Amino acid sequence: MAPRTLQQKLAILSDAAKYDASCASSGTTRRDSRDGGIGSSGGMGICHAYTPDGRCISLLKILMTNFCIFDCAYCINRVSSNVERARFTPEEVVTLTLEFYRRNMIEGLFLSSGIIRSPDQTMGDMVRIARMLRVDNGFKGYIHLKTIPDAAPELVAEAGLYADRLSINIELPQDASLRELAPEKRPETIRAAMADVRLSREAAKEKSHSGKRPPRFAPAGQSTQMIIGADAATDRDILKTSANLYSGYDLKRVYYSAFSPIPDASAALPLIKPPLMREHRLYQADWLMRFYGFEADEIGAAHPSGFLDLAIDPKLAWALANRAQFPVDLARASREMLLRVPGFGTKTVTRILAARRNGPVRYGDLLRMGAIMSKAQPFVTLPDWHPGALTDSAGLRARFAPRPEQLQLL
Repeated sequence: MAPRTLQQKLAILSDAAKYDASCASSGTTRRDSRDGGIGSSGGMGICHAYTPDGRCISLLKILMTNFCIFDCAYCINRVSSNVERARFTPEEVVTLTLEFYRRNMIEGLFLSSGIIRSPDQTMGDMVRIARMLRVDNGFKGYIHLKTIPDAAPELVAEAGLYADRLSINIELPQDASLRELAPEKRPETIRAAMADVRLSREAAKEKSHSGKRPPRFAPAGQSTQMIIGADAATDRDILKTSANLYSGYDLKRVYYSAFSPIPDASAALPLIKPPLMREHRLYQADWLMRFYGFEADEIGAAHPSGFLDLAIDPKLAWALANRAQFPVDLARASREMLLRVPGFGTKTVTRILAARRNGPVRYGDLLRMGAIMSKAQPFVTLPDWHPGALTDSAGLRARFAPRPEQLQLL
């Protein structure tokens, strides 16, 4: 069999990287020069991500290899899977990154990998790639490395010196599920690696007795990803796990990836994928925990099943389940309570607090501030608006839920 070309490897390993949700792609396949023309908005391995200041940047998103010695039941690249395999050398990854960068196609690299030979060898090769880019070639672009939890701590420590962000996948929301579906992986090892990254980041912020700062360590922080729908975990379980990860390891993001059925899958896995709306609702709930002061338990308690309502957003679902706390008087409500009003975002609440120092805030004022009053009406009182019986009306949820659709048979 002839050796694979670099382009063939790129096609295989960029496609294999699509299951990593911690680098979200917004590309499209409708505009692609491989079918004629010039340029591409979503070529092989190119994904879009957002920086902390809101800029959208393009990254080369690839696996170093999709060979793997582990047999995780939910993974398409598991050792028992019959997929087309390929492997980049460290030099090839460096060449690809620099060539894409010089052509102004990317602004950084997102690199993950299957485990080949051993976790230490795999992590060592990934660190070598980052070192060659930074030290040998003076690469100043963004680098995100997916860390191997079982690798030696000194390799992870070196990775943090070259990478802007490190991520360690928690894989599944419950430890028992991980032990069952990925017997080679240990939840304790994953959490220990995440703790080491947090401690290293904190140490990098402290000055020495001479006032000199140590080298920066993963300045963009660490993130993780968990697969949704591969086990029986409820959304409440998932959010509680996320809340513990945010508080315990100072994570920047938890990414949720809906399970996708794979060929020749284990009988322990579901046969159908969960609805993508479930993934979307989890991201909304995650946002509520991070920026709106909600706790995982109270979001999950909005529905007796522990699952989020797919028809309406989690904030609205919580308000409907806690109508006794509404309507709130806009002139007196605290910031914490205003953040819980459906239709009010963080910027809107800040504007309300600033505006009410100068006098009453009226309905028209809220519209100009960006409030979504179609959602907020049942939950607030204003000098020129009162919801009356609307807050406690039996049909209030139906007012917001999408209309039922007739299913098509063909």
